[in-house]
This record gives sequence, structure tokens and C-alpha cells, in this order.
Amino acid sequence: MKTPFVRSRLATALTTLLGAGSLMLGGLAQAATTIDLSYNGAPDAEKNAVHLFASNLKQLVEEKTGGELELTLYPNSMLGEEVQRMEQVIAAPGLNIASFAGISPLFPEIYASSIPFLFRDFDHARRFFDEGEYWQAAQQEFYDRTGTHILAVVEEGGFLAFTNSKRPIKTPDDFKGLRFRAMDKSQVALYEAFGASGTPIPWTEVYMALKTNVADGQMNPPMYIILGSLHEVQQHLTLANIQYSDQFLVANGELLNSLTETQRQALEEAVQEANRLNREAVEAKVEERVQFLADKGMAVYRPSQQELGQFQEKAKPSYIGWLKEQNIEQKWVDLALEDAAKF
Repeated sequence: MKTPFVRSRLATALTTLLGAGSLMLGGLAQAATTIDLSYNGAPDAEKNAVHLFASNLKQLVEEKTGGELELTLYPNSMLGEEVQRMEQVIAAPGLNIASFAGISPLFPEIYASSIPFLFRDFDHARRFFDEGEYWQAAQQEFYDRTGTHILAVVEEGGFLAFTNSKRPIKTPDDFKGLRFRAMDKSQVALYEAFGASGTPIPWTEVYMALKTNVADGQMNPPMYIILGSLHEVQQHLTLANIQYSDQFLVANGELLNSLTETQRQALEEAVQEANRLNREAVEAKVEERVQFLADKGMAVYRPSQQELGQFQEKAKPSYIGWLKEQNIEQKWVDLALEDAAKF
């Protein structure tokens, strides 16, 4: 008479185990997809706007997908320098925030968006990238060549300023004889237009290059000057606002194709929101960061309109001439100039 009871308990136990197993399998089936996101600079949201963007993007993606997508952040070029990281994001699922040094070997036409004095202010630059024909064409061409998507233009600290350890720079003539660190060959061309020399040096080596006088100066927004502690080895800061400082969020094509429509929409919405938050934070902190550098002992110089005109007179035509020397089709230059004039 006890046998049916025993069998009943065994059956119940088996049913419970099978049910638990199904839940475990279901949990595995619904496990989060982990996406690597690599970029330059320290994991400090106060000092590094790129890390601020990455941190906000991580939080927003995970919230909007209910944890189905998770981002793992790799700051400080942990996965390699610019070219290595671009090779990785082309070859395998992942995200990368690339500078011009990462994008330009694959798409040199990106340099047309960095013509000196192309933009008046933040709003002008943002409209250029948000609404312009040049940028829409650039995104499509980049995808056609690489199979990857540029999802966002990420502000990394405002407009570029000059620093050096030798003397105040008030006009282009003050550049003569100085050696500058360049981010890429476009900056080399810019320095040469002013009578200086330029040498490409990776960001991770800039501080030591300036400290050991391999270079006398460099060009970056105030945020990066603080991030790299460059005020410790540079005495003079010139707020020429010559170029808009930006990087580019690149997504592997296979990664995006592997997402459900809902997940991809959530990712794209998260990118837009993280970008908006970044823009607000960057613009709000520009003057605060300039004051920080002044308090640290840097001599800050703001060129007059007449002096800025002298920079523009030399820089713009020289840079456009350099673009032609790189065999960049004129249509890209024309599109960029037309969009800038339109907005």
C-alpha cells in the first residue's frame, strides 16, 4: 500500500527537478549578451568626457534592454592603440570609440570635417553632424568600405587649444621654430602652415614627450590637458578654438545584425541620450576647466578677433591644400564647406 505513495513522491521530485532544470535552461537562454566597448583615456568621468559617454551609454543600454545587453568598458586603450582597436571592431562584434587616428587610415575623407575654423561654436558643430549632407554621406561610405557603422560623433572636451613650454602663442608667427606633438598627419600639416614642425605621438606617450622636450607643445581641448596632467609640463595655453574636438562611436556590423529589432532600437536610443548628456556636460565645464588650468599656473591667452583672423588666414587654405594632396576628392571638401555655410 506504500508503493504508490513512494512512487508519487518520486514523481513529484522528478517533476520538481525537471522544472528547475527548465528554469535554468531558460535562464541560460535569456543570458545577457555582453558587448565590449573600448576607448582612450582614464576611467574618470570628471576628467574624461569619452569615459563619461561610455559610462552613460552602458547604464542606458542595460536599462533600456532590461539587462539583455550589457557593456563591458575597456578604457585607457586596454585593448590596443587606435589602429588595433579599429581592426578589432571590424573583425569581431564590439564597439569602439575612435579618434581621427583610428578612422582616417580607413576613411581619410574624415579630415574634411576638421577644416580649421569650420565651426563658430558648439551649436554650429552639432548641427553639422546631426543634419548635414556631408556626415550622412560619410557614414554611408564608411560602412561601404568597412562593414562597420559610425553611430555617433562624441564630444571629447570642446574646441582645441594650443599649449607649449616655450612662449605665449598669440599669432601664427609665434609658432616658428617650435616642435609640436601631432595626433595625426593632418595636425602635422596644420603646424607646418604656422611655421612649426609636427610629430605624431600616441596619446599615451604625450606627457613624457613633453616632459623630455621631444616636443615643445601640443593641441587639445582643456579637458584633455587636465586628463593628461599636461599643465605640469606646459606653461602657456592659447584658446584659439581652431578645431572641434570629437571622436566617433563605431559598431561592428555583425553585432548590430545579431540584435533583435527591439534591442537595436534600444541601443540607438541609448546612444542618442548618452550623446545629449555628454554635450551638456562638456559645454558646461569648458570655462571651469580653463580656470582650473589657470589656477595650476598656466598662462591663459585668448586671441583677439584680429589675431584669430591671422590664424584663419594661414590655416584654412593651407589645410584645404593638404586635403587635395591626400587625393581626397573635392566633393567631400565641398560638402563639408557647404554644410558649414548652411548652418
